[in-house]
Amino acid sequence: MSPARWLMPVAGVSRFQNFVQPTQSETPMAQTPDTTHLPIDESAGWRAVADWYRAYFTGIVLSTVARRSSARAAELVYHLFSHQRTERFLPGLRKLGIDQLPHAVAAAQYHYLSNDIGGVPVQYMYESDRKAWIRYPVPRWAWTGTALCGIPTEVSRAMLAGWHAQNGVSLGNPRLGFVCTKQATDGQSGLEGYYFEYDRDLSSEERLRFARNEDAPDFDAAAAPRLPTTTWPQSRLAKAHRNYAMEYIRTALPVAVNLWGPQEAIDLLGLTGRLVGMQFFHETASRLGVTGSQHQHTAGGIGRVGDMSNVQHSDTSAEAFSDFMSRLITAQGDRCEVQRNGDHVRVFQHGWTLMDDLAQPHPSIATAFNGLLEGALAAHNHRLSLHTTVIRNQGRFEFEWLIRSAASSRHR
Repeated sequence: MSPARWLMPVAGVSRFQNFVQPTQSETPMAQTPDTTHLPIDESAGWRAVADWYRAYFTGIVLSTVARRSSARAAELVYHLFSHQRTERFLPGLRKLGIDQLPHAVAAAQYHYLSNDIGGVPVQYMYESDRKAWIRYPVPRWAWTGTALCGIPTEVSRAMLAGWHAQNGVSLGNPRLGFVCTKQATDGQSGLEGYYFEYDRDLSSEERLRFARNEDAPDFDAAAAPRLPTTTWPQSRLAKAHRNYAMEYIRTALPVAVNLWGPQEAIDLLGLTGRLVGMQFFHETASRLGVTGSQHQHTAGGIGRVGDMSNVQHSDTSAEAFSDFMSRLITAQGDRCEVQRNGDHVRVFQHGWTLMDDLAQPHPSIATAFNGLLEGALAAHNHRLSLHTTVIRNQGRFEFEWLIRSAASSRHR
């Protein structure tokens, strides 16, 4: 069977373009082609990728709220977290070694430990074998910065309805429910609640209950469960932190395609990717070690320690952008190859670890995801264009990008 091949609209060009096959004069570049390129700090790269993907996930939810409706955003979040629960909860209990605990305790410890692995602050408070608390203190990981202001209460509820309220269903325990006592989206000091095993089976409507008059006990870190350092060393935790953020996109893109259809998913998630790519390119490039960065100080020195929102890059060439792409692709766990020929550069990604194991993924997920790179290129140099081809061959994605002058693309 011949591989499926898709051409994407060209960033900066208003029509599809065909690719020219590589010529003999095009020579492969290594991921750090010469001494002018800084070496890649693996752990720093993983952290940069984690924040890149987290920003995209947050942007997807905010875009759905702003450009569609709160109800459709809640629907997306419900199905996203429901899918993650179905796929990850029971295997995660076994991997963490807590599958033999009482169900309320196991569910609460799962959220505490799995989020801790992902770098998300969570607190766990044991009350009894039938009642265990969790608390997500502010600032919220998913709704970072001022994004919290744009998240409606119903979206936060949808997350609880898709994940926490259904843990009893996953465990085969119809008496286990979740009681929410606080929501940060309502101006309270965090997202808080407890798992409780009742004396009777619960109806579907009773699995999630709200009790704002109740308050969690104080968190005692010394009494909380801990991951064994022998099986969870720092190197494993660092990579798991990256994978945690990437998992949200692995779920969100297919869920959006199935809910809305391919074209609407491309329209909204592609635009969102472009916006996020533009906003986060300079910061991410600096954290990945791309050369040519320089800080542009704002008037009056406004800013904060560690704020890289004012980082700019002096090298705006196609080759510099290919270095960014190579570092990003490598840090997210994929194999990359770069070829250059004069004023244009080709970048190849061999496999897409994030999506390759999906059963019959729709090509629109790659089109939407490509918006991130289109936005990044627009921030890097809006006079360049990005031509993209995706091949799905023997269960694996293959990407090919051509970076060159937008003017030469129009005259071609």
